[in-house]
Amino acid sequence: MQNIKLTDNLALRNLKKEYLLKKNKIIFRLKEFDKFYDGSCSWFFEDGKMELREVDTNDNVRLFEELCFCILTANTSAEMGMISIDAIRDLLINGKVEEMTAKLEKIYRFKNLRPAYIVYTREYLQKGFDFKLKEKIESFRNDFEGLRDFFVENVKGFGYKEASHFLRNIGIKGYAILDKHILSSLLEFGVVDEVKMPMTRDKYKEIEQKMKKFSNEIDIPFDELDLLLWSRKTGKVLK
Repeated sequence: MQNIKLTDNLALRNLKKEYLLKKNKIIFRLKEFDKFYDGSCSWFFEDGKMELREVDTNDNVRLFEELCFCILTANTSAEMGMISIDAIRDLLINGKVEEMTAKLEKIYRFKNLRPAYIVYTREYLQKGFDFKLKEKIESFRNDFEGLRDFFVENVKGFGYKEASHFLRNIGIKGYAILDKHILSSLLEFGVVDEVKMPMTRDKYKEIEQKMKKFSNEIDIPFDELDLLLWSRKTGKVLK
């Protein structure tokens, strides 16, 4: 792969300064993603803040909640995804589409479509894998690309961005979440030529590799860089 030509300009120096200011917060958030997978925690959103709380919930249910969060977040925002999950959390496992839609009324833009995606995916996991989501994830332990491909191919509403988002949020590192905020920053630093969502697997991986090259050249760890670039456009280090 061709090297990325970087110049020591003001924007790049400012990015490194911003990283130093946010580094501890970013690392703490990544550790929370690890804690989510290894512990018994779920995310909640209250008074504009996200919080990881201990819960007495089956691991597969917790993972499915996060999967649903990523379904709901697509083309909206992290805050909207969290607000929506809190509204329908009690319906994710047994609720009907119509019940979820009713609870999302006046809260969420895609109140009909996304609940249908959730129910479709839930039924697929139940029929195909007895809802053993964690076991399925761990069956790909030695297949980094296959794990993401599985979710792209089988979760309704998932592309490579959404699958990468889910995997990052459950503590599995090394995937880029190429949304408009990340792509805009990559354009600014000359890593990509345009802000255009990659529509194919090969194109997504091509940009992802360019971002990893950029990460190496500026000496900011890849997963930390993802959160840094996202936060510089949104002002927040969320999930």
